[in-house]
Amino acid sequence: METSKRPLAIVTGASSGIGLELAKLAASRNHDLIIAADDDDIDVAADILRSIGVDVDAMQVDLSGRQGADAFCDFIAERGRPVDLLMANAGRGLGKAFLDQDLDRALDVVETNVTGTLALIHRIGNEMRTRRAGRMLITGSIAGFIPGSYQAVYNGTKSFLNSFSFALREELKDSGVTVTCLMPGPTETRFFERADMLDTEVGRAEKDDAADVAKVGFEAMLKGEGDVVAGWKNKLQTVLANVTPAPLLAKQHAKMAEPTGAKS
Repeated sequence: METSKRPLAIVTGASSGIGLELAKLAASRNHDLIIAADDDDIDVAADILRSIGVDVDAMQVDLSGRQGADAFCDFIAERGRPVDLLMANAGRGLGKAFLDQDLDRALDVVETNVTGTLALIHRIGNEMRTRRAGRMLITGSIAGFIPGSYQAVYNGTKSFLNSFSFALREELKDSGVTVTCLMPGPTETRFFERADMLDTEVGRAEKDDAADVAKVGFEAMLKGEGDVVAGWKNKLQTVLANVTPAPLLAKQHAKMAEPTGAKS
């Protein structure tokens, strides 16, 4: 079988939302794709992307922790092709007060957002560095700048990813590999439903369009920019977060993320 001469892009969390929109952008720029998500919709997403005219391999896999990430990396390696673009977008959220959360679900947020993401980036990043070529986009969040009352674990993981992205970029500055951190605000995806946050102010509020957010991140990655915040309101919020005391930020976040039933 003849191997495609198109460049290859990897997208995780690609069954819907920002991940699917990132994959569409890569396909529209003539990249073949290997995509992953933990739900059945990944096969539907693959068919959508194939209709654009590129080759797509899809894997339904739980990327929380080392095992799932390693399995996905093996799936990629079996294709025997260099990775030109890596978009590490898989992530999970969880609402409600930390002590009221199911601990296994809270730890799953950490395993998906941090452990699985690190395992994927470590393996693919090493291959990119060896070739001295490649671009990475890591989906952080403006939530990483804010102590996340009623989202404490999620915001903590995004703070880690934001910081990690900036550090990794510096480490790879002379390697031919670029690292870009996309930091969205609340976006119209399935995130709030899956995080049990539809009964919160932020869950009910108007949100940014996933396609617009993905375009901002994708273009920043192609330009080799270090980080990008999608939307002027989110940019303003990030600036204010940098000069606002943490206790006040935590109090403000509580107003947005506290479940309706928990309010006194």
